[in-house]
Amino acid sequence: MKRILNHILGIGAGAALFYGCNTAASDDKRAESDPVTFQVNYGEPIAPIQPTMYGIFFEDINFAADGGIYAEMVKNRSFEFDLPMIGWLQPNSDRFSMNEKSGFASVIKTDSDEPNANFLRVEVKADNGYVLRNEGFKGMGVKKDLQYNFSMMARNQSGDIKMHIQLADSTGKVLGKTTIDPDASEWKEYTSSFTATSEEMKAVLNIQFEGKGVIDLDMISLFPSDTWKNRPKGMRADLVQLLDDLDPGFLRFPGGCIVEGRNLARRYQWKKTVGSIEDRTTLVNRWNTEFAHRPAPDYYQSFGLGFFEYFQLAEDMGAEPLPILSCGIACQFNTGELVPMDELGPYVQDALDLIEFANGDSNTAWGKVRADMGHPQPFNMKYIGVGNEQWGPQYIERYKAFEAAIKSKYPDMIIVSGSGPFPDGEMFDYGMKELKKLGAEIIDEHYYRSPEWFLENADRYDSYDRNGPKVFAGEYAAQTVAIASPDNKNSWMTALSEAAFMTGLERNAEVVHLTSYAPLMAHSEGWQWTPDLIWFNNLSSYGTPNYYVQKLFSTNRGTHVLSLTENGKPVTGEKKLYATAAKDENTGEVIFKIVNASSDEQNTQFKLNGIDGLASKGRLTVLKSDKTDVVNSFESPVAIAPEEQEIALKGNELTVNLAPYSLSVIRVKTVVQ
Repeated sequence: MKRILNHILGIGAGAALFYGCNTAASDDKRAESDPVTFQVNYGEPIAPIQPTMYGIFFEDINFAADGGIYAEMVKNRSFEFDLPMIGWLQPNSDRFSMNEKSGFASVIKTDSDEPNANFLRVEVKADNGYVLRNEGFKGMGVKKDLQYNFSMMARNQSGDIKMHIQLADSTGKVLGKTTIDPDASEWKEYTSSFTATSEEMKAVLNIQFEGKGVIDLDMISLFPSDTWKNRPKGMRADLVQLLDDLDPGFLRFPGGCIVEGRNLARRYQWKKTVGSIEDRTTLVNRWNTEFAHRPAPDYYQSFGLGFFEYFQLAEDMGAEPLPILSCGIACQFNTGELVPMDELGPYVQDALDLIEFANGDSNTAWGKVRADMGHPQPFNMKYIGVGNEQWGPQYIERYKAFEAAIKSKYPDMIIVSGSGPFPDGEMFDYGMKELKKLGAEIIDEHYYRSPEWFLENADRYDSYDRNGPKVFAGEYAAQTVAIASPDNKNSWMTALSEAAFMTGLERNAEVVHLTSYAPLMAHSEGWQWTPDLIWFNNLSSYGTPNYYVQKLFSTNRGTHVLSLTENGKPVTGEKKLYATAAKDENTGEVIFKIVNASSDEQNTQFKLNGIDGLASKGRLTVLKSDKTDVVNSFESPVAIAPEEQEIALKGNELTVNLAPYSLSVIRVKTVVQ
């Protein structure tokens, strides 16, 4: 959301811009002080900025997939959870008290090895008496006048039964309803739609049975009709829109630690997430019991959002798909279980088959699976990641096996390796040393540190070898308290410190090719980890100050980084200022990103060399607050949000008075003869 700046105080001969405090005293103070002067060399770009420079890292943590971006409203729709009635209630039937006059339901576990082996058998004893209820994911968000699409698989064993499908609020008021008459004696899909009459944050789905008899049910499902691109059984549109608005250069998926699993049996296996939805294997989410402060025993993965949907989402957003696969090591913070090297073959084959799934012709085995899902054309995947944040000799040994196999068959595939969970220390040093020896192409680095660390490390990549491996800053977020603390906040100070650090990422575009914040999303009642880029509940969502920092960098990335110096040195925190400059060859603009991390206004001047002048108008966007602990919220979703103003210019110098605690982005067209 954009709010217009309400003043521009002056334009001098060198195109002066002013914003922030506008008292006469501050004007006098500005006039008396000399600006900090930056030299910008437009004519000799340092390096191209990769289209992948700013992207998205998606992990199913904080109910980001089921209960989040995947718009399914029914929890445990196929009764495959370890406790198969999680999410389901029988409000007027209690088998333990022998109150079964209305009826009861039992989960039937077949002996089949099929992914969806369980189903629900309902015995209805009293006409219009038995009710089956689903509580949804912390309730079900219902919008007035929106159509909802219900579906289920059913098999009528005996009797004559009708099913009245209802959305209801906490008082029992019906918000929308439809009726289904499941009469087939063999499994059959039934569908129906209805329109909601009211809005409700925490509705439930009631299935009221009319008649008597026995019926089997499976894949009970409810979706809103307003999914992303109106795809049936698709994604929640408001959340995808927030992602699309970031203009991401890549989408990394599916994690994160869920790639590894607490043990190898519970690792993410992409082949179990493609094909028909009813044939995908449900898995307990590895964040289910990870944190004692936020247990989530009902947190499972239905894989309705699977690898095909991830690829499709990347394509929708014009982003490069970047899947990460298990390297045969379970999470080393949990069991650290290792697959023996002589049994690593299936893991390596999964990587080769994934490349075929993404890029193969429809006459290949896995290319045909993709084509049968509705995408005959390849996804043109260029990157693949081996492991998440493993460390030690065991990782290097397994990485070598993956690299040899992938490069042998797909020599142009770019492989992303990992340097472990921390940005320094013994694990990091060993991983970097060994991966450099191997000539690794891109190394993933992770940083969860304090705002002070981010401010102090804006020059981190200034000294990296320009001829060595490229960097993927794959997970970063400033922590107000400590890593994984439930008390972390998405404060303006965290966002501002990340912006300062990001100027260093962009300035070193020769080395840094990909960057992404993490984690991406969190349900307001279902989170396990803070801070997070986007927060949502069952009806609404908002971007944090950190989100707007990411958006300003990503939507103003430019094509080539320029030299921007003060007294011949990069601007990396001296006087608490951080800055980077880029040119955009597509628009003919120069783009400045400037962070003032101090509590004082600061007057700065940018002198552009290699141009004849600037256009008469430009655009200024500022993100600021004089309170560093302020956060966005559902009540105040844009407490901190970009403010934008068109500005008038002339000459080839910019004098900019920077507001305290601010990120400013300036775009100006250049005149070059």
